[in-house]
Amino acid sequence: MVAEAPVVRASWFVVIALGITQIIAWGSIYYAFALLIDPLAIAVSAGKATIVGAFSVALLIAGLLSSPIGALIDRYGGRWVMTIGSVAGALLLFALSYVNTVTQLYLVWACLGPVMAATLYDPAFAVLTQTFKDQQRKAITVLTLFGGFASTVFWPLTQALIQTRGWQDALAALALLNLLVCAPLHVLVLPRDSGSSLVIDHPLVGRAALKTLLCDPTFYGLCAAFTGNALVFSAMSVHLISLLNSKGLSLADAAWVGALIGPMQVLGRILEYVFLSKIPPSRVGTIAMWLLPTSLVLLAVLHGQSFWFVLFALLYGASNGVVTIVRGAIPIELYGQSNYGAVNGAMATPVLIAKAAGPILASLILVAFTNSINLILFLAAVGGVSALFFTITTRMRRLPS
Repeated sequence: MVAEAPVVRASWFVVIALGITQIIAWGSIYYAFALLIDPLAIAVSAGKATIVGAFSVALLIAGLLSSPIGALIDRYGGRWVMTIGSVAGALLLFALSYVNTVTQLYLVWACLGPVMAATLYDPAFAVLTQTFKDQQRKAITVLTLFGGFASTVFWPLTQALIQTRGWQDALAALALLNLLVCAPLHVLVLPRDSGSSLVIDHPLVGRAALKTLLCDPTFYGLCAAFTGNALVFSAMSVHLISLLNSKGLSLADAAWVGALIGPMQVLGRILEYVFLSKIPPSRVGTIAMWLLPTSLVLLAVLHGQSFWFVLFALLYGASNGVVTIVRGAIPIELYGQSNYGAVNGAMATPVLIAKAAGPILASLILVAFTNSINLILFLAAVGGVSALFFTITTRMRRLPS
């Protein structure tokens, strides 16, 4: 007979602490890279493609380690996993400021891969799932509202540091933020244990849960949906400005439209929190998934009409913002709360690999077909297939009521 699960005290201080650390982790490890490509290329005497390759290696390793690190959080909680990740991230960012060979560059970024897996959204989602018994989705939504400001804060901050202090001192400052802000918040605020005493009424419970799940074909359908979606967003993040420029916008206008996407992501998350929080994640996700190919088809037919580009930014940004929430919340709806860290990590593995491959694949398509419209249509097709996978998979498998 199953004992009644003890009540877990949900602390919104955990959400606030993780929100702050997510802004810093995403901003210093992920987004700052775009501004460090040129300085690093000069430092190691290599081309930009080589520098981007090192970052892709980090994403690949992060993807491969996401599920094992999630399993660690399932068993021991996130306090020490995320604290160690922040300390290691600080040391490695500091080491990055001293690289002068390609080998050193790749070694540092390879070590930053596990740091990403231990400090970004997926481990934070696992901690919130353990901390909140009934309001995990609201907590995840609020956390992503914080995370949505990472690029808004850290692109100008990093650029200002580089201009005034140089790229090496800028990296040292980013390292100190991880060491003096993220690590203390993780060790002082995150729960002491995993909350593993929770008993969840769901068939996939126990040591064989993850193995059972990995034999479920619907799980792979869901992974395929999120992977294709991530590939499209990753490719667009690198090529967006040039694609907008090819559609008749000046570089200044293209940058302005691109800058709208971050706030639109946040707006989408706010709308989800206010109006859609009581709707199952599978249904919200279906809407968000189909917004992506819709926005890209709109982009494909536009030319030099600024107002409609704003509509594109709204649909595209809102889709990305809401899909992030859905990816964190849907494992609970479809598979239950038990072993969330390992399940969510397994789902994140191909997603992070797709993020690494997306920009490279998009570049190859541009080289092969030259016309940017072909790239947009290709990405729209991938987004459409991903949305179809998501729609079919979530209808096939839902948690029994």
